[in-house]
Amino acid sequence: MTQAPPTPKSVRRQHDREIVALAVPAFGALVAEPLFVMADTAIVGHLGTAQLAGLGVASAVLMTAVSVFVFLAYATTAAVARRVGAGDLPSAIRQGMDGIWLAALLGALVVAVALPAVPAVVNLIGASDTAAPYAITYLRISILGVPAMLIVLAATGVLRGLQDTRTPLYVALAGFTANVALNVVLVYGAGFGIAGSAWGTVIAQMGMAAAYLVVVARGARRHGASLRPDPAGIRACAQAGAPLLVRTLSLRAILMLATAVAARLGDAEVAAHQIILTLWSLLSFALDAIAIAGQAIIGRYLGAGDTQGARDACRRMVQWGIAAGVVLGLLVVAARPVFLPLFTSDPSVQDTAFLALLVVAVCQPIAGIVFILDGVLMGAGDGRYLAWAMLVTLAAFTPAALLVPALGGGLTALWGAMALMMTARMLTLWLRTRSGRWIVTGATR
Repeated sequence: MTQAPPTPKSVRRQHDREIVALAVPAFGALVAEPLFVMADTAIVGHLGTAQLAGLGVASAVLMTAVSVFVFLAYATTAAVARRVGAGDLPSAIRQGMDGIWLAALLGALVVAVALPAVPAVVNLIGASDTAAPYAITYLRISILGVPAMLIVLAATGVLRGLQDTRTPLYVALAGFTANVALNVVLVYGAGFGIAGSAWGTVIAQMGMAAAYLVVVARGARRHGASLRPDPAGIRACAQAGAPLLVRTLSLRAILMLATAVAARLGDAEVAAHQIILTLWSLLSFALDAIAIAGQAIIGRYLGAGDTQGARDACRRMVQWGIAAGVVLGLLVVAARPVFLPLFTSDPSVQDTAFLALLVVAVCQPIAGIVFILDGVLMGAGDGRYLAWAMLVTLAAFTPAALLVPALGGGLTALWGAMALMMTARMLTLWLRTRSGRWIVTGATR
């Protein structure tokens, strides 16, 4: 007796189950990451204003530097997922190990280059004379944890590619708990001050990296994959990650330009802009979780040669992105009166942010499409197109943003330029997805 072909409804349910199973734990892990900074801020904040200011400068430098290497997670997810789809688990884990070795090498390079430059970087940022010594102390210690942080990124990509987002959640929660405990003990119990906070975070990051390496090593032994560095494989990982690095740098340039323009508009505007960026980052976690699911699922389907499955999954995830964007947009509108007083009691800052938040709310369905299609193309290994698309978006955003102060516009106009940027991203990603050129099957692209 032949089995009946799956119905459209059953296909949607299958995709929904996969998306939920991968996206929910991924969301938890994403939220856990900024909790590291929040915990450090809360603990160091009680040491004094100068210490807190120093931490703020050091954290901004460190997080900006590490975010540049997020391609280690993205590129590894796609490459590993393809091999999982092709049914070659040893090769998938071998590919993941190449990504981890690349992360270790890049981490060592960052330490060697950045450590001597710490005082100059802190001075360049413009830290005050009272805050600078604390910023230098924190940054010098925390840089030692960069290799572990990059290994965590790459290893997270390995497990996502293996369709496992639960383990990264557990590791992130354990790391956060350890970070808080170590900070309290070293800062207050041992009396190390801000240096204790830095060492606590470094030790927690190293523990997370060790946990990931144990998990990956067990998988390698189980499937007979080698753990030794493979120069050719490491080079291939670097080549796959290079376009995603261009994409990330372009996106960071857009955010930095937006902040620079906001600073030219006035103190109330830049304060309101910072509040809105905080909310924007929070909203992005929900959408990015679905995009992470997309990376893993699309890579697996293409590795298995299932082009129709990839198309169906893409279509369903876009529907999820739009729905999530609508819900998030409505939440932003409803929560504005409650959200703003949590960050500021200044009426001028609240009034400035109030209208700009409406633009953010309207943008959320667009952002839902952008995040999902970004994840789909990453999962397909279409990094070269993503790099060019983001460069085009940066070129479109730059004059629009610079015209805001020139034409006497305010923060709402600046976020209108941000909406234009998101629309440009949506159009470039939609055109690529619609063309079908991203669909390349096989264990490698």
